[in-house]
Amino acid sequence: MEHVLKDTDFLVSQTDSKGKILFANEDFCKVAGYTLEELIGKAHSIVRHPDMPKAAFKDLWDTVKGGKIWKGYVKNSTKSGGFYWVFATVYPSISCGEAENGYMSCRRKASSAEIKAAEDLYRTMR
Repeated sequence: MEHVLKDTDFLVSQTDSKGKILFANEDFCKVAGYTLEELIGKAHSIVRHPDMPKAAFKDLWDTVKGGKIWKGYVKNSTKSGGFYWVFATVYPSISCGEAENGYMSCRRKASSAEIKAAEDLYRTMR
């Protein structure tokens, strides 16, 4: 079952350099269906949907590990087995306090047209 984000939803998470979640905001927890306690320390791939091509995440990781910002459309899974689409912007080398460098991801609602274009593109990447 698809969960369509509200126009005002803004999902934010921070990970360490290996992709383990250090922080998740209330919108991310609500949409993904997890409590903050369930997310902290888990791999961000906990919300990875199997429809997403591996090549998309390779591009994401290659980009942010290279110190550049990655932007793209991502289909994620919810805890209950549903899914949701987002337009994600992933920032490299974000550190919080004395924590090691990691990554910050900010996500907003993707439009129907954007989702359709992403689905068409991702079908060619399988």
